[in-house]
Amino acid sequence: MYQYDLIVIGSGPAGRRAAIQAAKLSKKVLVVERGGHVGGVSVHTGTIPSKTLRETALNLTGWRERGFYGRSYRVKQDIRAEDLRRRLLITLDHEVDVLEHQFSRNRVQQLRGLAHFLDAHTLEVKKDDGEIMHVTGQSILIAVGTRPHRPETIPFDGEQIIDSDELLDIKELPRSMIVIGAGVIGIEYATIFSALDTQVTVVEPRETMLDFIDREIVADFTYQLRDRNMKLIFGQAAETIEKLNGKCRVTLKNHRVLIADMVLFAAGRMGATDTLNLEGCGLKADNRGRLKVNPETFQTDIPNIYAAGDVVGFPSLASTSMEQGRIAARHAVGAPAQEPPQYFPYGIYAVPEISTCGLTEEEVQSRGIPYECGQALFRETSRGHIMGLESGLLKLIFSLKTRRLLGVHIVGEGATELVHIGQAVLNLKGTVDYFVENTFNYPTLAEAYKIAGLDAWNRMGEAQKSA
Repeated sequence: MYQYDLIVIGSGPAGRRAAIQAAKLSKKVLVVERGGHVGGVSVHTGTIPSKTLRETALNLTGWRERGFYGRSYRVKQDIRAEDLRRRLLITLDHEVDVLEHQFSRNRVQQLRGLAHFLDAHTLEVKKDDGEIMHVTGQSILIAVGTRPHRPETIPFDGEQIIDSDELLDIKELPRSMIVIGAGVIGIEYATIFSALDTQVTVVEPRETMLDFIDREIVADFTYQLRDRNMKLIFGQAAETIEKLNGKCRVTLKNHRVLIADMVLFAAGRMGATDTLNLEGCGLKADNRGRLKVNPETFQTDIPNIYAAGDVVGFPSLASTSMEQGRIAARHAVGAPAQEPPQYFPYGIYAVPEISTCGLTEEEVQSRGIPYECGQALFRETSRGHIMGLESGLLKLIFSLKTRRLLGVHIVGEGATELVHIGQAVLNLKGTVDYFVENTFNYPTLAEAYKIAGLDAWNRMGEAQKSA
């Protein structure tokens, strides 16, 4: 009855994982991608480029060695935008090659073009050469991702007033930059450019940033940013942004005026659903272009149409998008997935990194759970001394009643790698005793888990004595 068992619109993390999962279940799968290459936002303008830019910046600046050699230490004295772009292109070419090979190996068919719905089972695809094709699928997965939110009041010019996608194509590194928005994307790029010796000012209308992260971790992170002379302005919105005499001028609502070489507007993203003709299949997106789904199956209100990845909203992580795509694909082809582990990690690739898994201290308090915390500073470990680390914090939260780990929160070098130890213990319902009794390689940063575990164990003993 239908040409395909599953049609996937978009080839980012959610789309490609869904397509390969369905293909491995011997289903006929088509991926429709509007871009010139597979990979979606994740490969071409989001996850991979920003992390490549970060790694290149840290390598060329010698950032990781400054604990030994001082803040003036540099590996390359004159870093240019072309130096960053060179490594970026090599990485992107490799990623595209790997994805193309995965699709080919699993016999996933591909079609380049812009898709929109004619009905719940039929898509019209306008190919790059102008040809129009109609394709039908028993199930359809929308995995089109997002694009930067671009208010009409912002005079974007692609050179000095830019969004996060355009940042990758800048011709010169700015001496000064104003970042509008202290979300994950804004903070990642703000700290990367700060590491490149750009004078950075962050403007955020809310009174805080990264609200889903443990407040103690955010406080430590904020201190590190201010310690290297980043300006953080909270509780103030940008009222006007304009170009004046070759500079960018930002006027805040409190009438404060900021001047810089470049403005990065990173205040939110929009689901890229406006070209899909959702009315044709009976769906409607919210005011940010996102789709509502069943969080267990990722079905939309139309039973045979699914959505996964950034287009369904928070947490908008590549890792969770992949899992959403896999679950959606299995359900769509009649092979329901097992319930995924309860806890998954968040990773923020700022400088320094932040990663977290499980409950924050604020969430534990709101649930009325008696608890205790243990902490370790990276500089307390031998590995931290060897690496010249002056900062870095690992925080563990335990239940006083069951002794179980409730949350792990890390800020510092390697945080996004280290968090997986805590994630495993969380999902396996481990207790503080695991960290106290376990042996870790020496010297490693992972030893911080033992230090934090012992800290919590001692405090829990004192709490029980007083009880």
